[in-house]
Amino acid sequence: MSTPAIRTVITGVSGRMGATLVRMVRDAPGFRVVGGTDKPGSAAVGKDVGVVAKLEPLELTTAASLAEIIDGCDVVIDFTSPEASLEHARICARAKKALVIGTTGLSAEAKAGLLEPAREVAIVASPNMSIGVNLVVELAAQLAARLGADFDVEVLEAHHRMKKDAPSGTALLLADALIKAMGRSPADVRTARVGQVGARPKEEIGVQALRGGDVVGEHTVFFFGDGERVELTHRATSRDQFGRGAVRAARWAVSQSPGLYGMSDVLRTT
Repeated sequence: MSTPAIRTVITGVSGRMGATLVRMVRDAPGFRVVGGTDKPGSAAVGKDVGVVAKLEPLELTTAASLAEIIDGCDVVIDFTSPEASLEHARICARAKKALVIGTTGLSAEAKAGLLEPAREVAIVASPNMSIGVNLVVELAAQLAARLGADFDVEVLEAHHRMKKDAPSGTALLLADALIKAMGRSPADVRTARVGQVGARPKEEIGVQALRGGDVVGEHTVFFFGDGERVELTHRATSRDQFGRGAVRAARWAVSQSPGLYGMSDVLRTT
């Protein structure tokens, strides 16, 4: 007997990432896209095609509210905005549906807001669903711990001109991993240097952002020592790898107990 397909709803289907997710989930073995949402007034809402002209026609029910179509799914994949993602988490909690959040720019307050819905349902939340970049985060922490306090650590990220938040959520994820590995404090993270800032404090972790063109996403962690330098870099050349990670997280989430998880949890057990 074959295993039933994982019925998936995708939010924000007319966006660049939403369109990517519809295509990739549709093509993933063991998955079926059963619905999508978009902003009220969007040309995609109320249509029987996914993302209108961007994709081949799909049998996809679309709506302006997740609550309208959530009953027919097993998992929701959400790459929208911090405010929308938090509301979608509440809707999923009420409906007892697993949720994967790849939204970037979530504040500490927004992340804390996910704890209550996660008491009811499994939620996997990460600012970057790329399998490669999440392994880079782990490697950066290991390098920081092994290289020790004699190395200065800096994070540089680059994204396309349309990205709204800075530094990127992934850069902050890297900074958090470095903080823990090096026994530093969040207060040691420096996201801007302007004017006469003085000599670099030894405990400082710099995080800087570049914006321009159509860069999907690049992150480099620099370890500067006296007489040597170590660089650890991840470059994303398409949004497909975010979709692959989201599919992997969704497959994992549907069988998990309620809780708030990260991609590190997914990668440790799949």
